[in-house]
Amino acid sequence: MRRKNIIIIHIVLLILAVLWILYLSNPKDIIIQEAKIVTGVDENLTPLKVTNLFPKNTAKVSAWISWRNAKINTQLLVKWYYLTDDLPIYDYNLSIPKREGIANIVLAMPEGKTLPSGLYKVTLLTNKKQIVKPLTFKIQ
Repeated sequence: MRRKNIIIIHIVLLILAVLWILYLSNPKDIIIQEAKIVTGVDENLTPLKVTNLFPKNTAKVSAWISWRNAKINTQLLVKWYYLTDDLPIYDYNLSIPKREGIANIVLAMPEGKTLPSGLYKVTLLTNKKQIVKPLTFKIQ
């Protein structure tokens, strides 16, 4: 009987260890509900137009996200990438201020300049792990 109890204890400890390892390898610091490429937002941070195709004279593009169940101060890295020339172009670090919310991260050119034509990608990462499928858009 004593040997059976020791085996049960070992099995329970093994299960707990596996669960702990799974938790550490996949922490949920934030859940992204939506991520979209938009033309801009209004005063309430509501997207004006969701699109992945922009005209040639575009000077700014926005990545709009909504999240829930975030740990306060979770670091969200928003990486903008110009796929046409295989260039990273802009990294933005967002410190999540509250458990649920929305944000709009803008890629903007200086006054009088426009974004080059081509294909772009935006990735969202926490703890160096991509947390949603990359967003892509094109400027014609």
